[in-house]
Order: sequence, then structure tokens, then C-alpha cells
Amino acid sequence: MANLENGTFKKLDVVVVGGGLVGSLEALFLAKRGHRVRLYEYREDIRNTPQARGRSINLALSIRGRTALREVGLEDHMINNHGIPMKGRNIHRIDSSTYIIPYDSRTKQCIYSVGRNYLNGLLLQESENYENVERFFNHKLIASNLRKGFLSFQKTDTKEIFEVNADLIIGADGAFSAVRKEIMKQPLFDYNQKYIEHGYLELCIPPDSNGGFQMPPNYLHIWPRGEFMMIALPNQDCSWTVTLFMPFTHFKSLDNEDKLLKFFEKYFPDSIPLIGKQKLIADYFAGSASPLIAIKCRPYNVEDKALIIGDAAHAVVPFYGQGMNAGFEDCTILNQLFQKHHDDLAKILKEFSDTRWEDTFAISDLAMYNYIEVHILNIIFEQ
Repeated sequence: MANLENGTFKKLDVVVVGGGLVGSLEALFLAKRGHRVRLYEYREDIRNTPQARGRSINLALSIRGRTALREVGLEDHMINNHGIPMKGRNIHRIDSSTYIIPYDSRTKQCIYSVGRNYLNGLLLQESENYENVERFFNHKLIASNLRKGFLSFQKTDTKEIFEVNADLIIGADGAFSAVRKEIMKQPLFDYNQKYIEHGYLELCIPPDSNGGFQMPPNYLHIWPRGEFMMIALPNQDCSWTVTLFMPFTHFKSLDNEDKLLKFFEKYFPDSIPLIGKQKLIADYFAGSASPLIAIKCRPYNVEDKALIIGDAAHAVVPFYGQGMNAGFEDCTILNQLFQKHHDDLAKILKEFSDTRWEDTFAISDLAMYNYIEVHILNIIFEQ
């Protein structure tokens, strides 16, 4: 408990496991409240490494995510300097014609395409401005006792073991969370996961010969084809991140260049001159399709000692575009509860866990419904 009897507040010693988008943002919220934060990340510092293949390169930032960034003073910078507004969907028919579906024709609200690496790096860099934040990369969580606030990390390069204790442990370590794995050992913990039959593979539309966009940039471009689809989000360098969603059986069947090109000529003909045949072949066969998983679980806390947030608590399929935004909203809500309960961890963690699951379950259901609508019911494709 942080609220002492004399009305003063104890500064908490918090360990955040996971230095991705949600973990690095949560570290900022806690640092702004004056708590000591140690941020542990399994991977290398993303600011010093190239984009990892298999993870979405750019994401859609909505008002939920913007609100969180505003609270830590980064919204204006991200929106004005590194966000590309998308005011609607640009639908590509199979005959190569297109039509627009605006997001909000009345208020002109939009979502923004933002770079995952840039945003993650920005959050980490902002934490450098706080003396009460320490960052530890290449640290793998190998053991824990959440009720006692104990964690053991192994440095992945030297194999050294580091044991740490904390007043609060926050697991923001993604869909395959090591912290959640430990929470699953607790009684009365409900957990459900579902892999869908579709995977995803990222391709790229490069800039045109003049260095500009090859398509109208202020839209989310979608090629709906019933059982499979493609989407494209604009990047700051005028390229496009293209994501192909298909059943794994389809990915496996396109096992040579000829099959791949015939498939694209039949279903995505207008994309071929945009991507380029040789680049399409190179990008497609450079990697393999990644799986998509949805996770629901509760409760999110272990007494007043540990909490999971972001994908660790509620990973969703990407068809509603709210995965990152829901994780950022976790941070906003958690900060509001810190204010409401004057840093009393027992009250904060209990209320977050008791109330937050309803919204995250709803977001998961909406994302899954959109997946069914677009891929199974073929509603858009049949128009």
C-alpha cells in the first residue's frame, strides 16, 4: 500500500516486464507519478535494431491511443510529425476499380498510421528523461513468485542471473506473456485462447520513381476477397506496408513463383504494378506467414502485487484495429485508478481487474466478428 497513515505517499518500486509499446508507455505513466520503475525487455533495445520481420510494421492509432499519448505529452509530436491521417477505407474491387468508405463524414475524425518501431523508440527515449526509470534489455524472465514480488531474469547474452524484488510487478510482455503464465498457476484463473485459421504475411509497395506515394495516402486500402484479403497502410517514407491475410493452407499452396503470380493476377491484379513482380516474389518467399491469436483471461491481478496489461491480458485478432489502442487505454485507466485510490495498490489492482475485462472481452468479440464478416460472410466482397 502506497498511502501511509500520516497522509504521505510511499514511492513504489515497480518492475515492468516487457519494453514494447504498452510496457514502455506504462513506465512513463508510473515515472510521472514519481515511482521508481525498472523496465525489463527480453529483446535488444529496439532503437538499435532493424525492424523484426513477422511483426506489424505500422499500426492504426485511434482516439483511445491518442488520449494515452496526450497524458504523457507525446500526442502532438506523434500526430503532427509521424502520423499519417487515414480518413476512410479505400476499397479495391477485383476489377481494379475502387470506392471510398469514410470513417466519419460528419465530424471528419480519422485514425492515423504510425510506425511501430518509431513509436516504441519514442516512448523509450522519453523514459530517458526520468531519473527514476531504468531500462534493462536482453533480460529474460525465467522464474517468479508474484505474491512475494520476486522475479529472476537471465541476461540472454552473458547468461548471468539477476534476482529482483518489487512492490508491484506489471506484465506487459505480449500475447505469450511469461508473467501471465505464472498467474495461470493461481486458483480461479480463467483462460481461453483461440488461433484462427488465417495467418498474415507482410509485403511492401515502394515509393514511386519520384519518391512519392503510388496510391492516395490518406486511406486504409483494402482488397477484400472473401476467404482472404489484403490491406495497406501508408508509411512516412511514402512506401506502404501491405498485409496479406489468408488461411495457412493457401499460403502453403503458393509454393513457387508461378503459382504466386497467377494468384495475384487473379485476385489482386492492381497490386502487381504497385509492388513489382520481382519484389512481390522476393518479399513473399523471404519469410513465412505468422499466426493470429485471441486471448481472454481474468482476473488480471494477483492480490496487490502483480497485474497484466496489453496483449498479455487481452490479445486480439487485428481485424478491428484496436489491439495497440486497447493496451494504451489500459495505461490511461490504470493511471486514473492510481489517482482515484491515491496509489493504494490493493484497491487499484482490484478495480482494474474487476471492471476492465468487460471492455476487453467486447473488443475481442468485435474483432472476431469483423474477421467472420470479412472473411467468411463475404459481405464486402459480394457488393
